[in-house]
Amino acid sequence: MPQKRSISVIIPNYNGRQLLERYLPAAFRALEKATVPFEVIVVDDASSDTSVEFVRSHYPEVGLLVNSINQGFSFTCNQGIKSSQYELVMLLNSDVLLEDDYFEHLWRYFEHPDSFGVMGQIINDQGKTEDAARMMAFQGVKFKATHFYYCKDPEKWTPTAYLSGANALIDRKKLLELGGFDEIYSPFYVEDVDLSLRAWRMGWKCYYDHRAICHHEVSSTTKKHHTKKKLYPVLYRNKFILQAIHLDGMNLWKWRFQLILLEILPRVLIGKWWIVRAFVAYKNKKPQIRRSKNKLKKLMQKHQGQKSLFDIKKDFFDPVKDWESFSTGED
Repeated sequence: MPQKRSISVIIPNYNGRQLLERYLPAAFRALEKATVPFEVIVVDDASSDTSVEFVRSHYPEVGLLVNSINQGFSFTCNQGIKSSQYELVMLLNSDVLLEDDYFEHLWRYFEHPDSFGVMGQIINDQGKTEDAARMMAFQGVKFKATHFYYCKDPEKWTPTAYLSGANALIDRKKLLELGGFDEIYSPFYVEDVDLSLRAWRMGWKCYYDHRAICHHEVSSTTKKHHTKKKLYPVLYRNKFILQAIHLDGMNLWKWRFQLILLEILPRVLIGKWWIVRAFVAYKNKKPQIRRSKNKLKKLMQKHQGQKSLFDIKKDFFDPVKDWESFSTGED
């Protein structure tokens, strides 16, 4: 039997009082059924609703951290990660409901010293699979993970390009070694992809288990508080930052040409001017991108991680059999 491990659950919250009321009980049920030492930490990102008062009055056993100003997802999660004390960190969105046996099949992944983390299947409120293992792929030299899949044999270990920040169970020591989420992506989007890619490049592995199930209330958080007009420039800025951090040498130069010719110009020609705002915002992050790349290179040297994203795809995603694959429909 795999050894069970203690868990620190980190829940970022912004104006999610009703979500906490709805889904915190399920988190406690799953943790209690796991029969391990645990703690739950809610990190409030300067909510204007009664979230803080609700947690204090109804869940005094929950660790509560409160940002004085709104800082975004990465900073908020990092506050919880820094204050965690147990062996594994569970990153859990406030709008996600864990099934009671969520942790039952996940212990085995942490028997291996090179495991970074594991996530389970996310089912939306229409009963459809919203997220599963992500296939590592490329469009030209641009990293993509728009197809997800699962293995028909539950005993086989299924790698995933990245762990969803909504339900990722991660080795705490490795997470702290990476410094948690890179706050260059604030306020939100793509930070979980970057975290997982950094882990892969250290030589650590990210996994998915189709039997660990949670449920997600679609569009209940970020999209509720922001319009597409505001979200798209942030999303694409962060997609550009991700490529710039994880591509090097000729591949980086090729991506820059691909970016202009295949992503910026076509959208400008059909009047999607928000892509220009995204590109300018990305260019303004050049000093921070350089710092993130240098930090990653130093960590890779320390852990003797020599793999590019293309190497990881070849070694872990190309030779797989018995996979059921389907598209997310994302760009």
